[in-house]
Amino acid sequence: MGNKLIVTAAPHITGADSTQKIMQRVCLALCPTLVAAVVIFGVNALILTAITVAACVFFEWASCKLMHRENPTGDFSAVVTGMLLAFNLPATLPWWMALVGAFIAIVIVKQLFGGLGYNFANPAIVGRIAMAMGFAGAMSNYPHPEGLDALASATPLAVADQLGSESYVTLLLGNHGGVLGETCAITLLAGGLYLIWTKVISPTIPVTYLATVAVLSLAAGRDPVVQLLSGGLILGAFFMATDYVTSPTTTKGKLVFGIGLGVITCAIRFLGTMAEGVSFSILLMNLVVPYIEELTRQDRLGIAKVKKNKEGAGK
Repeated sequence: MGNKLIVTAAPHITGADSTQKIMQRVCLALCPTLVAAVVIFGVNALILTAITVAACVFFEWASCKLMHRENPTGDFSAVVTGMLLAFNLPATLPWWMALVGAFIAIVIVKQLFGGLGYNFANPAIVGRIAMAMGFAGAMSNYPHPEGLDALASATPLAVADQLGSESYVTLLLGNHGGVLGETCAITLLAGGLYLIWTKVISPTIPVTYLATVAVLSLAAGRDPVVQLLSGGLILGAFFMATDYVTSPTTTKGKLVFGIGLGVITCAIRFLGTMAEGVSFSILLMNLVVPYIEELTRQDRLGIAKVKKNKEGAGK
């Protein structure tokens, strides 16, 4: 009689990983790209990253203090947001602008909607888009390594049609202009593969996203390798589109999500006036995730589907 049957809601089986451990692995996966950015753009890349990380942690602590919520800064989610935000900024950006982006990402997008797990979109993505619209000149002032000519110093997507196979090594090593997280493709790929290997993320979304861009690039007569290695595609595919809160949970949903990301990215790149489309594609697909989940979720076992009355609900 001492044994009791305790009925609880799912999940009934949990893993050993915590939010803190997962976020720490994401930070670790981003570190090689941070090192590459410092090598390419100088110490200012490290300073800018430190500012955005510190600002995100502070804004998270301060907003939770004002809203009388538990302090969540120990879970490292604000650190990840700060690093991702920095990776979407040029190293020449004034520091006070980075503070504005951190405030938008943490306070407006994350905390005002309830905190971690309740944000409607990736905070760093919204912060980047808001800054691109509000500080267009500063956000497009891409720095470049010393000794490069004007063509090499431009962000590769701006001159994608002029690049050939000889540019592949440059794109892999990141020896070109751009924001911190769209330069060295090798370190981004290494970090993404690490996240897949440690099972922090599923490969479904990034693989589907990248494959869709490659196929559409071939169909449009563009070099798929240049399109894959240029811009923020790899950063977005592995580190931002896979955000647990703002991406689908079902396998079918992830496939739809990845294809949608690829289609929107290519539409903006090939048909729009902007060279890059990753940020807007992730934001737009984040907004339709609830509908994707609704349409792709598995039917509950043992529950019969409700048959619609063809003669009308009132009969």
